[in-house]
Parts: sequence; structure tokens; C-alpha cells
Amino acid sequence: MDKYFSMGGHGAYIWPAYLIAAVILITLLVTSFRAVRTREAQLKALRQVRRSGAGESE
Repeated sequence: MDKYFSMGGHGAYIWPAYLIAAVILITLLVTSFRAVRTREAQLKALRQVRRSGAGESE
């Protein structure tokens, strides 16, 4: 098992690279979900304004 984790002596470089990549991917996922929720809330508000007729110009 130690051989696997040491990865031929390069484990000290490989495992931190995996960790950094995982942190970046998780951060992108979280920010994407937050952006989707924000956009959905904005869309909902715009639809309510449009339905109420407040966005019409006379």
C-alpha cells in the first residue's frame, strides 16, 4: 500500500496536485450552483413583474 501512495517517489507531487484539482472543481461546482439559484430568483422576479403589468409602458 505504501508503494501505491508513494507512486514511485512522485507521490509528494501527485497527491497535492490531486488535492488542488479537487478543491478547484468543488469550488467551481459550488459557485455554479449559487449562480443558478441567483439567476432563477432573478428570473422569477422578472416574470412576476411582467405578469403584474408593472413593466408595461403607456
